[in-house]
Amino acid sequence: MRAAGSEQDAAIYLTAAFTGLRRGELLALRWRDVDFAGQAIRVRSSYAGGQLTTPKSGKVRSVPMAPDVAAALAALGRRERWTGDDELVFVGEAGSYLDGSALRRRYTAALARAGLRRLRFHDLRHTFGTRMIAKADIRRVQEWMGHADVQTTMKYLHYAPRDDDAALVAEAFRAEPVVSHQVAEH
Repeated sequence: MRAAGSEQDAAIYLTAAFTGLRRGELLALRWRDVDFAGQAIRVRSSYAGGQLTTPKSGKVRSVPMAPDVAAALAALGRRERWTGDDELVFVGEAGSYLDGSALRRRYTAALARAGLRRLRFHDLRHTFGTRMIAKADIRRVQEWMGHADVQTTMKYLHYAPRDDDAALVAEAFRAEPVVSHQVAEH
């Protein structure tokens, strides 16, 4: 974010990582979809290839909005133009849709300026999925990410070692005390 070329680019990178929205969903996001009071972002549409469509899952969904995202979006909301309910949050020239390819190029340049390895813009979505699956139940993460099938969400269930894992395994294999069973003869 610190290496972003503009306040808007920094806000879109942060929003992508902290909400898991797809690039097209970010490009289609309108101010009416940002619920500051409810701390949520509603995903109603997607924009790609010059076409406005429904989200990939075909369903409208709501994603929690972390305070950092709310602050970044509130800062964008203080710009002079393009802040009405029906206007885009992330705007291109003259309030139009951002060019997705140009956004990708700026993102790649920001990664280089920051000295980070090359990552796809979509990897910001994966960051969200991986972080959230460690904190929230799988159904909630599925809903937030807009996955039609829970199997898609399950790819985020990477092994994450916990402090008590070794003790748990040791306990499972601890020798049980031998109890002699005497059979009473009649």
